[in-house]
Amino acid sequence: MADTKSGRDKQARDEERRQIRRDISEARERGDEADPTADPPAECHRRGCAEPVAFSVTERYQEETGAGAVEATAFLCADHAGDESPVNLDDAYEGYVFRVEPVAAGAGGN
Repeated sequence: MADTKSGRDKQARDEERRQIRRDISEARERGDEADPTADPPAECHRRGCAEPVAFSVTERYQEETGAGAVEATAFLCADHAGDESPVNLDDAYEGYVFRVEPVAAGAGGN
């Protein structure tokens, strides 16, 4: 095949498409990885509560403004974590998450 401008343009477009596919594939593989987080606070997130943090509560939902997915995490004591429940079920979608996880012993400055 002769070296032509249209041939070079096609090769460049093909390479861009391959790069985009690789980027998407790598992003999907990393999608299950937890984001690195700073150490949790020592005290409960609730105003006026000085109890030690025992759980992290995370909810991921679609923002009402249409801006995309939002993820909110609060670090709570055992009593306040027990009071938590999903809030944004109206904005639930395939990637919706509501998760309560214990905070590792010794985290949060204890």
